[in-house]
This record gives sequence, structure tokens and C-alpha cells, in this order.
Amino acid sequence: MGWRTVVITKPTKLDLRLGYMVVRDSESTVRVHIHEISVLIIETTAASITTALLNELTKQKIKVIFCDEKQNPSSELVSYYGSHDCSMKIRDQIKWKTENKQAIWTAIVAQKIENQAKNLNFWNLPEANALYGYIEEIEFNDESNREGHAAKVYFNALFGKKFSRSDESAVNAALNYGYSIILACINREITACGYLTELGVFHDNMFNPFNLSCDLMEPFRPIIDGRVKKMNPTKFDKDEKKELLSLLNLEFIIDDRNQTLLNTIKIYVKSVLDSIEAGDSSLIKFYRYEL
Repeated sequence: MGWRTVVITKPTKLDLRLGYMVVRDSESTVRVHIHEISVLIIETTAASITTALLNELTKQKIKVIFCDEKQNPSSELVSYYGSHDCSMKIRDQIKWKTENKQAIWTAIVAQKIENQAKNLNFWNLPEANALYGYIEEIEFNDESNREGHAAKVYFNALFGKKFSRSDESAVNAALNYGYSIILACINREITACGYLTELGVFHDNMFNPFNLSCDLMEPFRPIIDGRVKKMNPTKFDKDEKKELLSLLNLEFIIDDRNQTLLNTIKIYVKSVLDSIEAGDSSLIKFYRYEL
């Protein structure tokens, strides 16, 4: 597993040579060993990449994210074959028991709200108490939608009562960018474990190819929220993107060990999938970190 996040920001040609990704532009040539790369983000639409390199990146389970003309993530490279036994895993996934999925979703929602409350506590916002109260009120499968109630209180407290997730603002641009990166990393781990991202435990949108990923990423959203709050961006450009990408190397505690966010996601995703198969939500390994 690599550790580097490589971002391509200007007109460039990328190809494969002797196990290295070779990056050529008008001024220089840089070589990066394939095994050192964890995530490749191509921000410019003026870059070209060879199919040989794409094929090798897929084989090595390296997440490749393509951006549009506004440098916002728009698509990603997903392998057809993430695991040697993916056919068996997919058959199992189709037969996941409803009660197992609902138990997992209940645990995920509780952890998400707890992480949101920690963000509010960090900023000494009294609304944190309301979120801790919501955790106590969560019903099985979150039938009373404590997640939705918590989200309204949380965003109004964190970014102001006039804030709306539908606004065209630098804050929302930063949130969306950060969420997209987390989603892409979770997509990679689900696929690497041999499962389909389309079949979720709660999300069930026929137009969403990443229903399962959207389920699993929920506890990680507050990481992005907290950093964007600290950034308080008035614009969203190269520097802001760089700061959000740096989160991938931030350390968290999971399974009693310090791990980068990338490794944390890997451990967490596998634990969730194992817990669904076992029908035991206590097997989920959630992260913790100090803000």
C-alpha cells in the first residue's frame, strides 16, 4: 500500500516506465514509483495519460480521481476485479440480512453524531449537548431520523444559522471537495475487498453508483467539517485544496494504533464488511482523533 497523494495541476503527460509513473511537462520530468502512490488526483483537463499506466494503477489498487474544468472531482477509476473471490463476495452481499444492515446503520449513525458533537465541543458550542442527547434517542435503524435532526442543529451551529448546504459558497465548495476525496478512498477499499459499491445498507438510490460508500463514509464527514471550519475559506482554490488533501496523511487512532487517514479508512471499511457478514455491529472499528 502506497502513502503518497500525487496531484497533477498543469498540462502534463503521464506514462509508465519500468515500474515508475513518469510525469512530463514543458519544464521537467519526474518519476514516482508506482508502489509509493496511494491516490492520484488529476486536476487539469489538459493532462494525458497512457492506457498502460491506467492499467497498472488499477492492478495496484491505486485510486485515480479525475477533475472537471473547474478542478472539482468529477469521476474516478474503479477496477472491475478488486478481489480474487469477488463473485462469492457479491453473492453474499446480495443476500445480506436486513436486520444485519440495519444494525450496522444504527452504529454508523451513532458514531457520526458523536463525531459531530466533538466538533461542536471543540468550538465551545453548546449545541453539542443536543447532539449527545440525540445519540441517546437513536432507535434501531434510526427510525426517528436522529441523523437528520442532528445535521440541522450541527451545521447551523458550526457555520451559522444562515448557512445552507445548497449555497454556492467557498465553504460548501470545500466541504464537497473534501467529501469527494473521502468517498473515493472508501470506494477503493470496498472494491478491493470484492464488494459492490452500488448495494448499500441504508442508501438505496437507483441513480447512485456508490450507495454503500455513502453509508460507510458518514463518520468521516466531521473530519472535513472540522478542517473547513478552521480554514474559514473566503475562496476555494489551490491552497485550500492542498490543505484538505493533507488530511489523508493526518494520524488517527484505530484498533489501538496510530494510522494515517488512508490506512484508517482501509481498516474501518474491512471491519464494517466483516461485521455485516457476521451480523455483529460490535466488530466495527471506529477511529478517534483529537481536534
